Amino acid sequence: MTRYLSDNIADYPDGIVLPVDKPYRWTSADVIRKVKYAAVRHFGKKNLKVGHAGTLDPLATGILLVCIGPATRRAEALQASRKQYVAEVSFGATTPSFDMEKDVDREWPLDGVSEESLNASIGGFIGEHMQVAPIFSAKSVDGVRAYETARRLLRTGQLDSGADMLQASPVTVYSMTLESFGPKTFGTPEPDPRPGRIHVADLSGKTYPTARLRIDCSKGTYIRSIARDLGIALGSGAFLSSLRRTENGGFSIEDAVSLDEALDLFRSGAEKR
Repeated sequence: MTRYLSDNIADYPDGIVLPVDKPYRWTSADVIRKVKYAAVRHFGKKNLKVGHAGTLDPLATGILLVCIGPATRRAEALQASRKQYVAEVSFGATTPSFDMEKDVDREWPLDGVSEESLNASIGGFIGEHMQVAPIFSAKSVDGVRAYETARRLLRTGQLDSGADMLQASPVTVYSMTLESFGPKTFGTPEPDPRPGRIHVADLSGKTYPTARLRIDCSKGTYIRSIARDLGIALGSGAFLSSLRRTENGGFSIEDAVSLDEALDLFRSGAEKR
């Protein structure tokens, strides 16, 4: 990647696709706002289009493809590509969001949880199947985002009543590899760089058997739902305790730049020197 970008957007007739390593506890929209502010100032173009090709949950990190200018027309095609994730799934507990953005709501037995049983179950997830998205997701139900309804139901203690509000959708898992399995002891969550925005469950001192999985899948696959379904398959509960997207739209994590490095590209050559 060049040390800096030209300040003339016309020098990029196809636009710019910037693979950013999304920071932990940042929403995808947060990243877009930050990059757009820098890009608009750099190119001097107030109506500059900036978007992304496939959102990442706040507690996930990894490749977020930021599309700038004419490249926004490619966002849908990029989003449709297969993706790869490295995920940690912890067994013996569940949360309403299927990850650590909500607190544990139930502990589960671990009698059927082992490396052997997990390996035996993985094969059932390979190929095309129907998947139900998490209720805390951006899926639209009657014109309302599912997470908005889920938050209301959680506040009123009626979350269980919304369990069937989402219809299953077809997804494809091309491969799922178990890279490691063993106990994971959780520490105290790192302080939120912007307090009060993104909650992380405090599991300090808790230990859960945890699988590290590498998953290749299609657009629309929720890794949080895979975590939920793996827990069910093993007769227990499970939640996603870590997620990193390592491939998307033909880009790998080695191609990605940090958010600070991305913003640095919008300085002028003079500023660089």
